[in-house]
Amino acid sequence: MKIFNRLRVLLCAALCCATPAMSQNSPVLVELFTSQGCAACPPADRLLDSMADRDDVIALALHVDYWDYIGWTDSFGQALFSNRQKTYARVKGRASVYTPQMVIGGIDEVKGSSRAQVMGTIATHLGMGIAPNGVKLTLHDGAGRDLTIEAVAANGLPYVVDVQLVRYRESARVDILGGENAGRSVTYRNIVTSWQTLDRWDGSHVFRHTMQIDGDDPVVVVIQEQGQGPVVAAARRR
Repeated sequence: MKIFNRLRVLLCAALCCATPAMSQNSPVLVELFTSQGCAACPPADRLLDSMADRDDVIALALHVDYWDYIGWTDSFGQALFSNRQKTYARVKGRASVYTPQMVIGGIDEVKGSSRAQVMGTIATHLGMGIAPNGVKLTLHDGAGRDLTIEAVAANGLPYVVDVQLVRYRESARVDILGGENAGRSVTYRNIVTSWQTLDRWDGSHVFRHTMQIDGDDPVVVVIQEQGQGPVVAAARRR
């Protein structure tokens, strides 16, 4: 019994020590590759909807355009997002892509409609604690519509990363009139409208970048190993 009590104390202490590492400043980035013309996608769209407002997850919907040929043009689809998904596939050594697919943390690929796999993988990433290499990413509002991005790598970085700016539309309902989902009315959440690389950073100095933000759509900053490797840090301003 004494041994059991000692182990319980040690476990509680370990959990207490681990809690601060579960930093809300380092939410898990989830990218859903989806399409209005994909019959298998609505369950994944609903799953992303259930995560859209979480603080510890940044769940984004990237609508691809490669299903447009089957009878319905996705009103949010962009070749940019199709190419981003294809780059992930090449990094993983695959020759094909599919929808719905979720990429979590820039590392793990999961069937987008599999709630158990998605939630389990997110939980694993959250359990990793603070961002790799001790990167701290913060967003500061300035005068007018200015936004300052600041990142610090406490231990430096072993590779160069891309600092990326993402904008998204929080919600939209679409009546689909053709293709595989003809007759459906679907509410989409966190619909990515733009994704651009602002700068590159090697972690040897404090990164600062000030820019003016147009419009009221939420802003996400993603720091990711070049070549669409692991996501080092992500932050959001709603």
